[in-house]
Amino acid sequence: MSDPRAAKDAARAQARARRDSLSDDRLRVFAADALRDRFLEELVRPGLIPDGPVAGYWPLGSELDVRPLLLHLRTGGLKSGGRSIALPVSGPRGQALTFRDWDPALPLAAGRYGIQEPGADRPEVVPAVLLVPMLAFDRSGHRLGYGAGYYDRTLDALRALRPVLAVGMAFAAQEMDAVPCGAHDERLDWILTERETLRFTQ
Repeated sequence: MSDPRAAKDAARAQARARRDSLSDDRLRVFAADALRDRFLEELVRPGLIPDGPVAGYWPLGSELDVRPLLLHLRTGGLKSGGRSIALPVSGPRGQALTFRDWDPALPLAAGRYGIQEPGADRPEVVPAVLLVPMLAFDRSGHRLGYGAGYYDRTLDALRALRPVLAVGMAFAAQEMDAVPCGAHDERLDWILTERETLRFTQ
């Protein structure tokens, strides 16, 4: 019988190498801008995302940069005005993430994994929309994370409190035929790439 954990570890190694190979700065800037525009045109303007705070992430390594979108949402580039924007704060492994309000004018601090996070003085936020990074995705709405389970536990906890829209953000090249997944893996509602928008819930 195959080992599901070994299958996931092998898939992670392959997916990380593929994402790391996307080193062209022009592609990265294009993808960040394309996802910002796609999110606004295809989710926000048609009214397909709920009101309330949007939680993004500070890009780590070769992750797709969602900061252009977060800045646009926060500064009120939309007629509806600005939104509260939050970034995750990593706690102990195995626990759900918490989120704090992000003010780009204030300094950030290095968190548990060296990722930039809002300081402890920033208010905690419960997001209505969660932008989710990943190593890989498939066309069933499954994502491959880093193995710590942060986002799966976070989505499980948030969905127990209130509806939350989970939007995966990835390069098109991160697609896999089938992501190895288990019973506790949370499915995404949408996945956006620089090439297309995939919807998994109505």
